[in-house]
Amino acid sequence: MRTDGMPPQPWYRERWPWILMAGPALVVVASLISAWLAIRSDDGLVIDDYYKQGLAINRTLSRSEAAARLGIEAELHLADGHIRVLLAGAAGRGALTLRLVYPTRSGMDQSVNLAALRPGVYEGQVQPPQPGRWHVVLEAHDWRLAGDWMLPAAGALMLGARSPAGAAQSQERNQ
Repeated sequence: MRTDGMPPQPWYRERWPWILMAGPALVVVASLISAWLAIRSDDGLVIDDYYKQGLAINRTLSRSEAAARLGIEAELHLADGHIRVLLAGAAGRGALTLRLVYPTRSGMDQSVNLAALRPGVYEGQVQPPQPGRWHVVLEAHDWRLAGDWMLPAAGALMLGARSPAGAAQSQERNQ
């Protein structure tokens, strides 16, 4: 009962119940929006066959070690969608595959089979990659070279024993 002589108002005409209900109502709306975003978007970083990928790591490491044992080095040049690979070492045989992998967006990844122009020189066509850091994997059936390339590149990417990535890997093995 009110002391000013006015009859009490119904609860929905009061301000405090609405203020107290606003907090939980906002949380419900925010959780619905979060659920909608989680369902509609794809994170792109999770692979479906993670178990097979884990099993394949030993094969990948042995192919990288084979490239180091054979003394294989590569120099990659990219210009206007043309990629040229200059290969040195005991690797002048067979077909080569080049993969450009963007770390966070799998839809931007590219794989190209390189054609041999002459011994030790391979060339292929790629879609011009977006600027940023790319993982580069150059592989044949029995060896593999890998490294990171910051694009747009001011120069060539060196893969192998003399490359910074190869030197870091050999230092890790020696420790």
